[in-house]
Amino acid sequence: MLKLSLDALLTVDTIARRGSFAAAAKELFRVPSTISYTVARLEDDLGVQLFERFGPRVTLTEAGEELLKEGRYLLKAAGDLERRVRRVASGWETEFTIAIDSMLAPCGLIPDIEAFCQVADQTRLRLLKEELSGTWEALLDRRADLLVGAAGAGPSGGGYTALPVATVSFVFVVAPGHPLAAVDRPLSKADLAAHRAVSVSDSARQLQARTVGLLFGQDTLAVPDMQTKYAYQRAGLGFGFLPAPWVREDVAQGRFVVKQVEEPKPDETLQLAWRTGEEGAALAWWKERLRGSDTVARMLLRD
Repeated sequence: MLKLSLDALLTVDTIARRGSFAAAAKELFRVPSTISYTVARLEDDLGVQLFERFGPRVTLTEAGEELLKEGRYLLKAAGDLERRVRRVASGWETEFTIAIDSMLAPCGLIPDIEAFCQVADQTRLRLLKEELSGTWEALLDRRADLLVGAAGAGPSGGGYTALPVATVSFVFVVAPGHPLAAVDRPLSKADLAAHRAVSVSDSARQLQARTVGLLFGQDTLAVPDMQTKYAYQRAGLGFGFLPAPWVREDVAQGRFVVKQVEEPKPDETLQLAWRTGEEGAALAWWKERLRGSDTVARMLLRD
């Protein structure tokens, strides 16, 4: 009898990603005892231990790593098959995932989501936040169906179609109490090297991670998203470039000081992107809705 099931593989994958049975239960909307039972049953059936337990935290054993390496291919294939079958039957995707760069505010999509739900109540909508190259990777790895506000040019190799939808400019800002605020000239590399930069960590897992505007050996505070970078710079923990629409009011109110630098950051083109050859009513709806609209400009206003 087959001892593996897609549900068991999904459970193992979720535990591995989240790091604990409790966190996996929360993501899968199950009680922790159900998660524990599923793993124990699978370990008994296979005769191997899949996880090392360290209190509430768990990590995969070597056998668990091997199971999941191949199991993720099965999960992806099963998900793709389900989506294709349902799409053939109704024309609408079962689930549609939008990945958004963290410099954009998801709340700016509220009017569009409301409109989408009026015509596509049979499609589950999911939003992801990614950083830098991680946004493009989410599309190529099929974790997302549409990118909104993907920064810069996409990775080489193709497989996607991209449409420029907005341009964002950046300003170099520091808190009023930061030492660089008192420097009365354009800031040089030597000026910056003496202080801490605040940077957003690239969320890419496979693609080469991007680093933006950092000097070699620079003291850097790496944060998970643009919102955290903004908050930390306002607190005076470091310097860096921020989207101009985010800081306009702060500059006017004296909460940020704009500084000229010898090497300013160029404007960034934001893209709408999807996998080439993909079809589906939800993708068609979102492409039509966002193409030429002011949605991305609205999303550039900080939450």
